[in-house]
Order: sequence, then C-alpha cells, then structure tokens
Amino acid sequence: MKVNTISIDLAKNVFQLMGFTEANKGVFNKRLNRAQLKHFMQMQPPCRVVMEACYSSHYWGRLFESIGHTVHLIPAQHVTPFVRGNKNDSNDTLAIFEASRRPFIRFVPIKTQTQQETLMLHRLRERLLKTRTAVTNQLRGLLADIGLVFPLGIPAFNESMQALSLDTTLSVSVQWLVNDVYQEFKTLNLRIKAIEKQLKTDIEANSLGQILLSIPGIGYLNASAFIASIGSGQAFTSARDFAVWLGITPKQFASGNKSVMGGISKRGDQYLRKQLIHGARAIIVHARKKHDALSVWITQLSARKPFNCTAVATAHKLARIMWTLLQKQCHYTPQPVKVIT
Repeated sequence: MKVNTISIDLAKNVFQLMGFTEANKGVFNKRLNRAQLKHFMQMQPPCRVVMEACYSSHYWGRLFESIGHTVHLIPAQHVTPFVRGNKNDSNDTLAIFEASRRPFIRFVPIKTQTQQETLMLHRLRERLLKTRTAVTNQLRGLLADIGLVFPLGIPAFNESMQALSLDTTLSVSVQWLVNDVYQEFKTLNLRIKAIEKQLKTDIEANSLGQILLSIPGIGYLNASAFIASIGSGQAFTSARDFAVWLGITPKQFASGNKSVMGGISKRGDQYLRKQLIHGARAIIVHARKKHDALSVWITQLSARKPFNCTAVATAHKLARIMWTLLQKQCHYTPQPVKVIT
C-alpha cells in the first residue's frame, strides 16, 4: 500500500513514526533513532509529513523538505485534544495525524536557519538581562545590610559602583566584593551590547526589517524578533488573525444572546507580546506632541482609558499595521487626521 502521510512524534533521540494511506489506513508503526530516521525518510517516496511544532521540529522540517517531502507543523495545543487513551508515543503520533486531517487547522511555517539563529540571540539576551538584574539586586541587598543604599536603575547602579570601587574607607572584604560584582556587571553589559549590535546589523540589511523599522514604536529589537518569528506574516489570513495570535485581543465569553469581553487572552509568544507593548508605551508618551492620525487616536484614547489599557490597545493597532505593511511590502507613512464634514 502506498503511504500518503507519515506522522512523526519528535523527541531527542527516539522517534515514533506512523504511515497512513490516502484512505487513512495504517501501514506501519516504527520506533527509530536519529540516524535511522534520516535514512528511513530518505528511502521514502515524496509524501506528506506531519509533526507537532515543538523541540527541533523546524530542523527536521527543513531536512525533510530538502529530501522532497511536504512538511506540515501543527501547533501543540491543537494536537492535545486528539490524544486518546494513555500518554505514550504511539497515541501521540496518532493524535498528530488526526489533528492534521482537520479542515481548519492552521499550520506553522517552517523557520529558516537564519530565523532560528536570530531567535537564539534574543533568548540569550533575555537570559543575560535576567542575570544582570539578579546581580544588581543581590549586591544591593548585601550592601544595604551595612548601610550602603543607592538609587534604583542601571545607570545609578553603574555610577554607585564606580564610586564605591574607589572608596578607601571600605573594608578589604567589601572592596573585593564590590569590585568582583562590578566586573561581572560590566562583562554582562558588554555581552548584551554585542548581541544588540549583531541584531541591529542583521535587521538593517533585511528588506522586511526596514518596513517594520519605519513604524513608530518598532525599534531594531522588535523588528528583528518579529521578522524571525513570522517572516512576512504569510501564516495569517488577516491583520486580526495576527493580533489574535499575539494574544492582545480580548477573551470572549458568549452564550446565546449574551456576550462578555474580558481581558486579553495572552496567547501566543509572550516575548513578542511583551516587546510590542513596550514599544507601544514608548510612543504613548510622545503622542501629544504629534498631530498625525495615529498620535491623535492614542491621545484621545489615553484621555478615556488607563495607561496600561491604552498601551495594549496601541500594541493591537501596531500589530495590525505591521501585518498590513508586510503584506503590501511598503513603508509606514503617517496619515493625516480625517476631517468629517
């Protein structure tokens, strides 16, 4: 029987594979290691391959496509409802296949290696930022015990450390502690700046990145993260779908004639949502000084709503603008306020 679809449950070293005909009849159920999986897939005629969008799925997707297969990655939350019986590799593989047959499943585009490398830099930067915060907080707590307290913020911490490293009234132990932690702090700063420089260089050379950089509130970090995550937005059918995927649209509770809108759903990528909202906060502060349509809309909204509500609504607006411009392949141009006559 000719295999039409191969469903694969991915793992680190051991993989479960199931083959199905066009009539959804099972042909084989195999358990292979990494080397066996590569060889087995090379021997198979081109067919449809379905996998869960998870650990290493983009790597395997690129590999299988290079062999000639058609690969579909399914979001993990869409696979879970189809798992039947006990949790094991065979049932997971069957659930992946069943989910792939649903008519309205939205598949995840396979990321290029360049996109994954960019996201690696973003994740490393996030970890370094958390480490830097931990370092400063720990030293602040230790020095507070001996009466040394200084203002909050990275610039204030940097200035205070410079002053303390030259303070000869401190004991030898405290001087060593301050100098050691300050050296760690400076090393972390250098590593963060090196990553940011690389991200900025890469996005400035990217045509899609130039489109996003033209939008207010979208800096090189936001542009880099979004291009690496969504490309040109080809996975979404509309700007609304993109905003829903980001988790910045209200949750709906509806039954019969009653419909209640709650807080934002917070679905999708938490990092992208956080970065976009930070960008929205930045433009809210300066909106009153400008007179284009977007700034006027933000100013009017901020007069009625709390700051955080305005920030999320602005982020929603920016997400729609991003998707629209990426689809049209054009740069952002401030629009004049429409006068109703």
